[in-house]
Amino acid sequence: MPDVILDAAVAVAVGRAHNPEIRDWLVRRRKAGHRNWLYVAQQSEMLRLLVLEAEKENTSNPGAAARDQLASLQQSCLWLAALAEDGDTLSDPDPVAAGLTRAASRVGNDTRIVTDNPGHLERGLPFISLDSAVAEALAACPIPLVDLRAQQDRLRAGLERSLHRVLHHGKFIQGPEIHALEAALAEYVGVEHCIGVSSGTDALLIALMALEIGPGDEVVTTPFSFIATAEMIALVGATAVFADVDPRTGNLDAARLEPAITRRTRAILPVSLYGQCADMTQINQVAQKHQLPVIEDAAQSFGALHRGMKSCALSTIGCTSFFPAKPLGAYGDAGAIFTSDADLARIMRELLNHGQDGHYHHVRLGVNGRMDSMQAAVLREKLSVLDDELTQRQFLADRYSELLQELTGRAGLSLPFVLAENRSAWAQYTIQINHRDRLRQRLLEAGIPSAVHYPMVLFRQPAFQQSVSNCPHSVSLATKVMSLPLHPYLAATTQHTVVEHLKRVLG
Repeated sequence: MPDVILDAAVAVAVGRAHNPEIRDWLVRRRKAGHRNWLYVAQQSEMLRLLVLEAEKENTSNPGAAARDQLASLQQSCLWLAALAEDGDTLSDPDPVAAGLTRAASRVGNDTRIVTDNPGHLERGLPFISLDSAVAEALAACPIPLVDLRAQQDRLRAGLERSLHRVLHHGKFIQGPEIHALEAALAEYVGVEHCIGVSSGTDALLIALMALEIGPGDEVVTTPFSFIATAEMIALVGATAVFADVDPRTGNLDAARLEPAITRRTRAILPVSLYGQCADMTQINQVAQKHQLPVIEDAAQSFGALHRGMKSCALSTIGCTSFFPAKPLGAYGDAGAIFTSDADLARIMRELLNHGQDGHYHHVRLGVNGRMDSMQAAVLREKLSVLDDELTQRQFLADRYSELLQELTGRAGLSLPFVLAENRSAWAQYTIQINHRDRLRQRLLEAGIPSAVHYPMVLFRQPAFQQSVSNCPHSVSLATKVMSLPLHPYLAATTQHTVVEHLKRVLG
């Protein structure tokens, strides 16, 4: 039974602490990864019933006692919002039951409403009795690779408030949330300009277009990345020239840049992989020597540091992705571009909006790359907890490294390596190991998920089919890298479970 909603009467019975077994059951459900809900439309009814019970017991301040009892229940329960459709139930003989049913359907088809109301129980599922709910076997939730639900539970009230504000003002494109988010992100990163865009992919495309890179040009980049990195170079008509990576980090090796630079090279595009910045100091030195701009693909490293400076503030242009699973993720596609060059910022703002510098006045060919107000509202809310989550990611990564230390060398296992001048955002905790695919399958059979970023170098993708023989580290990493479950809300017990299964698989 994944989620349960306690109706008003049951919530009151539990809240008055007369049912310690039930309270314990709710706590065990939360620890197992399930959610318990209180329906906000019944809050006044819960308080009314609690006040009546307190008055029967001659409590000195019934109202305060009722609020305290309901507040204590929130330690194991979440508030489920009532939406407009829940009130459109007057045609039902029992509008309250109908509203509860609609609320439960939004949570999930398996959600149950726990009640002691005979009339509600006669309606059948999703209504069930308290005895039936407690008697049902409690299984632990599957281990997620990334847990967005736990983060949403933490931010639920602010997220709902922000999203409803957009629904009410109706400015879904270029609403006030966009400008507020851009200002907050620019300040966070430490640059003059932030431009919100529709995805990390579009961020790269617009950056390349702003630098007027096109047919006949070359851009030096890494072959060990998501395809968008080289895909956008190809889409503007340029050629991606691949330089190998540092085998410890998977990031572009600055020592291999100069041999890849020719008279046709127009930019360098390093990727900051797994949450860690590439060696941007060395890369920038090579770029300055050859008078080339640098575009940091920071899709996985937002919030990371290199020599005390934030990722996205380390080069001519910084591009990031707010894909939902990123350290700062939207609830859909979104991204951003960062620069301290005012002219580039102006051009990129024009490019993302069909090349307009004014209403229906197009000074260049552009794209539709706008971020929508809904995503900006989500991101602004999530930004408020980003630093706290980054601290927790570091703590969890350190724990993984401590637990896995004794396994290093077994099956070629090596742990993530972070350069001394870097602080990683830990978008992933990525180990290297031999016989990876076989090990992943055995872990999956034990209920342990993993991911591979990335299983094939870009020049071997059918879309490119380039013959590149000077990137052996990239080719090797593609067969060895494996990311373990990691997110800011990962429990210590889950980490121990992951490590214990990995020990067995390697045993």
